[in-house]
Amino acid sequence: MTVKVIDFGQDAGQTTYRRLADLPDRVVEGDPHHESTLRFTSHDGKLIAGTWTSTPGKWHAFTARDEFCYILTGHVRLIAEDGSAQTFRSGDAFLIPDGFRGLWEVIETTTKHFVIRDHGND
Repeated sequence: MTVKVIDFGQDAGQTTYRRLADLPDRVVEGDPHHESTLRFTSHDGKLIAGTWTSTPGKWHAFTARDEFCYILTGHVRLIAEDGSAQTFRSGDAFLIPDGFRGLWEVIETTTKHFVIRDHGND
């Protein structure tokens, strides 16, 4: 079996769309819509990578995962349970470790590359 390198600029991936408000009790503000293009899934399904775009809004962050993000365009803020906030814009990279509790806020439509290691369902 040949394993190939995934080129995010060339690999079309599989794209899905969702309205985050369709997930009960998730959205805090706005009506964010997400477009996700999955470019890689590990054999066990616990590691995924792709590209994601969201329209503005604020929601409870997903848990039970580690997520690396690289912001291509846009402006986001992560707000921890204690109220501390970190802001990220185009060109910024960050890691949200498993155990983070707080809010994602997309201030302007944002596109990011992501790598997620899943630790369970949420």
